[in-house]
Amino acid sequence: MLRMRELTRVYRTDTVETVALDAIDLDIAEGEFVAIMGPSGCGKSTLLNLIGMLDSPTNGSYVFDGTEVAGLDESALAQIRKAGIGFIFQSFNLIDELTVRENVELALLYHDVSAAERKRRTDEVMDRVGIAHRARHRPTQLSGGQQQRVAVARALVANPRLILADEPTGNLDTSHGDEVMRMLQQLNADGSTIVMVTHSPAHADYATRVVNMLDGRILQERRRAA
Repeated sequence: MLRMRELTRVYRTDTVETVALDAIDLDIAEGEFVAIMGPSGCGKSTLLNLIGMLDSPTNGSYVFDGTEVAGLDESALAQIRKAGIGFIFQSFNLIDELTVRENVELALLYHDVSAAERKRRTDEVMDRVGIAHRARHRPTQLSGGQQQRVAVARALVANPRLILADEPTGNLDTSHGDEVMRMLQQLNADGSTIVMVTHSPAHADYATRVVNMLDGRILQERRRAA
């Protein structure tokens, strides 16, 4: 699904140059569940932002689904993101003034989808993640685990080929965190490709492959035993 070669991201100010990613080589196949681990400041989130095309590399090649995306303008990147990538954030990023249904459906308003089709997809994905019974509630009326389920539903509703999760359990207690991880594992079993940043070794064990980073480089990789 994606191939990165010599991918580098450097942040510069007038006096400081920081190498956040140092010539990364990474391949991710369709259907994988990849966990990215490492200490704070090692480049995990920078890598996830580049995969999601929320940031652009300083140097190197990034091919997503056969298209070289390094160097594309923002309009072209936005079209690729809209068509193929769903995002799950640590802080949920839900809109408190909207209901659960409205938060999930919001992701379809930028697609050429009829109102009837939006309702069908929204109903289907809320049921899939076990949040349909909360459709009329506001985010502030939900537990943290339920809010993250809404965020997952929003990421899924446009049928993305790739789901990117940045510390999806970071704001949850152990019980709700494990619940979200089991849901992501099931989504992967159903065919979703997932790339997740996490600090938790226990949650990384849900993935099929773990990539360990240090100082902007990939230190090692391991695959889960079958």
